[in-house]
Amino acid sequence: MQVVSISSLKGGVGKTSVTTGLASAALAAGIPTLVVDLDPHADASTALGVRPGDQQDIGRMLKAPRRARLAENVVPSGWVERAHANGVVPGSAAPVLDVAVGSAYTGIYDRPDLGRRDLRRLSTVLAGAQNYELVLVDCPPSLNGLTRMAWSASDKVTLVAEPGLFSVAGTERTMRAIQLFRQEFAPNLSPAGIVANRVRTGSAEHTFRLSEMEAMFGGLLLSPHIPEQANWQQIQGAAHSIHHWPGESAKNAAALFDALLVNVLDTDRRKAGARVRERVHS
Repeated sequence: MQVVSISSLKGGVGKTSVTTGLASAALAAGIPTLVVDLDPHADASTALGVRPGDQQDIGRMLKAPRRARLAENVVPSGWVERAHANGVVPGSAAPVLDVAVGSAYTGIYDRPDLGRRDLRRLSTVLAGAQNYELVLVDCPPSLNGLTRMAWSASDKVTLVAEPGLFSVAGTERTMRAIQLFRQEFAPNLSPAGIVANRVRTGSAEHTFRLSEMEAMFGGLLLSPHIPEQANWQQIQGAAHSIHHWPGESAKNAAALFDALLVNVLDTDRRKAGARVRERVHS
C-alpha cells in the first residue's frame, strides 16, 4: 500500500481537483483506493459523491485513533456504481474507491503546535487500511497540523501548483518544509513530484513559469501538465468522475490523469502503468 499526500501551501490551485482526478484514474485502472478527506472544507467528499450514514467521519476517527475501525467507517464513492454501469472498469471484479469522509471537526487539529503523539494519529487510523493498494490524502492548503499529520502517515507527497509567481514561490517553500519535516519526523518520506495544474497553453506567463519550474525543480516536475478544464466545476458539482463525463475534453483530461497516476506512484509504476495501458488500449 502506498500513502500519498496531495498538498499545497497556497489555496485555489486545484489540489482537490488533482486528488479526485487521480482517484478517477485509479478507479478506471482497477486499483483499490481510499481517499482520506483531511481538508475541513470536505470538498473531496462532495466531489466523490459520498452518502454518509452512521459512519464516523475522519475527524472523529482521529479523535480516538486506537479505537477507530476504519473499515467500518469508510463510505463507497458514488462514482463506483456509475463506473460499473458505464463499463469504465473492465472485468467482473467490483471496483473499490472508498472515502474517509471529511468534516469541519478535523479543524481542531489544524494548528501549528501538534506534538509527535498527535502527528501519529492518522498513521494509527490507517493501520486498518489493509484492503487498499493506494491511499490518497487530500490535505488542507496550509502547513499546519493536519498537513503534517498527513505527511507523517505518508510514503510520498505530491505538490500541486499553478504556473504563477506566488504559487511557484509557495511550492519552493513547501519543498523546503518537506525536507525539514523529513529530518525531524519522517525520514522515509519522499516527494512524489510537483503537478502543474490549471495550465493555460496560450498564456505567455504560464509558459514562462513552467520553464522556471523546470529549472527550479528538474525531474520533480511531473508530466503531463494538467490544463485548465472549463467544465471542471460542473463535473465536481455533479459528483462525477472525469472518466465517465461525456465529451472529448473530459476524455482527453482522463487520459492525462491516467498518465499522471503512473508517474505519481513511481515505485509501482510498472504495475500501475500496465493496468492503465490495458484499460486505454482495450
